[in-house]
Amino acid sequence: MLSPKRTRFRKQHRGRMKGISYRGNHICFGKYALQALEPAWITSRQIEAGRRAMTRNARRGGKIWVRIFPDKPVTIRPAETRMGSGKGSPEYWVAVVKPGRILYEMGGVTENIARRAILIAASKMPIRTQIIIAE
Repeated sequence: MLSPKRTRFRKQHRGRMKGISYRGNHICFGKYALQALEPAWITSRQIEAGRRAMTRNARRGGKIWVRIFPDKPVTIRPAETRMGSGKGSPEYWVAVVKPGRILYEMGGVTENIARRAILIAASKMPIRTQIIIAE
């Protein structure tokens, strides 16, 4: 699972996911890509599940780039705890994804293999996505 080696602060505010992505919304490395169409938090487990699905499907062919990184800690309070006594401890890491963001890229494979692999990775994501092909 992906997580930062160290962070400046242990806990973060939740924040709001307004607007569209202005960074990371163009294909840079490969020829095929998976783009987010909705805002969401994508957990490190979901990112890893998508990556594994793509590599399995490509069968040692081509190269895969993961364009998102989970750098936001999500805290959870223990079950049946009374109100007060501060914020919970960090449980898992998420990547904040806005519409337009490229999640994965793929290159060095034929289009039908890339489509099949990206489609399986898309099924692991909690949001609607689309496949993009670079000209």
